[in-house]
Amino acid sequence: MRALLVANADDADPGFIGQRFAEHGFVGERFKEHGSKFEHCERENPDLWPSLDGADLVVLLGSWWSAYWPNVAKSVHAECELILETHRRGIPLFGICFGAQIMATAFGGSAQRAQQHEVGWHKVTAESPNEAIAGKWLQWHYDTFTVPKSLEVIATSPAGPQAIRAGRSFATQFHPEVTEQIVTRWASESGAEELAKVGLKASELIAQTREEVKQSAPAAARLVDWFLESVAK
Repeated sequence: MRALLVANADDADPGFIGQRFAEHGFVGERFKEHGSKFEHCERENPDLWPSLDGADLVVLLGSWWSAYWPNVAKSVHAECELILETHRRGIPLFGICFGAQIMATAFGGSAQRAQQHEVGWHKVTAESPNEAIAGKWLQWHYDTFTVPKSLEVIATSPAGPQAIRAGRSFATQFHPEVTEQIVTRWASESGAEELAKVGLKASELIAQTREEVKQSAPAAARLVDWFLESVAK
């Protein structure tokens, strides 16, 4: 089954989420980019994106961008169009963090700076029949989004909406994909300075992640299973 991955050129690792989708048979026509088995659609180059024809899955990763930045407006518009066309065609879509913010934007909502940022491991609440979304997940975002009437909020945290859905389109504000290697990369260099500004040490977050992924890895697999059984069905 053909899978497309929309991500920035330098951050296209789908981690645990990608691993589980691969176990279900989702791959890309080209799968050498960053070791991913998805066909990578670089956010910086929307004119080079492949056609949705024949696609069985679209995954939107997070980004260091904000969906409301004027300097990335062209790429944001292209991704919004891709999201709406994916939804129109009934192709399953799974978004993460920026993926949720831009999905909300595409459906008529908006993304904006959050009054309460979330960085680190935080609890997410979800009720039946969406229990697979609940749990402790890695968060790393300073933006949030308003939810248009066409989207359903199916998970939350004290900071705001954490999961949204419309038909076969779904997205999380949190990062179920993260491995220790991903967090280590994010927390390096400028990431360490960023963490220090919110009172976190990179070494401590990496050490906590090493422990948390023992439960988040199987939880991410269950989340993908739930998505395929309940959203993409």
